[in-house]
Amino acid sequence: MPYSYFTITTEDRVSVVTIRRPEALNALSGAVLRELDAVVGELERLEESDAVILTGEGKAFVAGADVAEMRGLSAEEGRAFGEYGSRVLRRLELLGKPVIAAVNGFALGGGCELAMACDIRVASDKAKFGQPEVGLGITPGFSGTQRLPRLVGIAKAKELIYTGEMIKADEALAIGLVSKVVPADELMAACMELARRIVKNAPRAVALSKAAINRGVETDLETGMAIEQGLFGLCFATADQKEGMGAFVEKRSPAFTGE
Repeated sequence: MPYSYFTITTEDRVSVVTIRRPEALNALSGAVLRELDAVVGELERLEESDAVILTGEGKAFVAGADVAEMRGLSAEEGRAFGEYGSRVLRRLELLGKPVIAAVNGFALGGGCELAMACDIRVASDKAKFGQPEVGLGITPGFSGTQRLPRLVGIAKAKELIYTGEMIKADEALAIGLVSKVVPADELMAACMELARRIVKNAPRAVALSKAAINRGVETDLETGMAIEQGLFGLCFATADQKEGMGAFVEKRSPAFTGE
């Protein structure tokens, strides 16, 4: 379907989603969030792709939520906006295929929160990250206070959120916020190469691995182990498990179908 703020292109089982609101540094307005919700719905149904790359047009990934739109909200309206943004990002996080954030520039506030909802973050050497909300008189609102500590540790997350300071890509790499930093002109190629390494594997196994990780890290170890064991067992009901193990024994390359 046509979108005002997004494009989706799919090739070699990889979908590239580009946020296109460069005149506002791709800020997440209510309209952009509603389209993002629809985009995730389309990706859920898109059988032609097994991995997603999310990036922004212009010099920003996403520079934050739309301050001009938020400034006049009441307490009740502010809570509703935060709840909706968090719900959309959670839907992206739970998408049944891996999502790679290709962070091409500013990833601030809601943009950093959007990147953190992705499975893997690869940054351009020009990217900058931060949660500057306290400088606007608010807290992070799209679950940044929850995901950032889980990714970089409580002390570093508190430092970043309390100061509202931006960090460059190399520091984001050092604290574990991103997996890799590459030159700006190599960003999409690096993300595509990573996505292709993922999609050569059994799609159901990748999806179930994602589910095991996402669900397990939110529980204690014993519960997480039980989640893994259940999903591990489900793999043996798939055609791809038969194909993958058969190919291994027969010393040939597997031909996975996602079944």
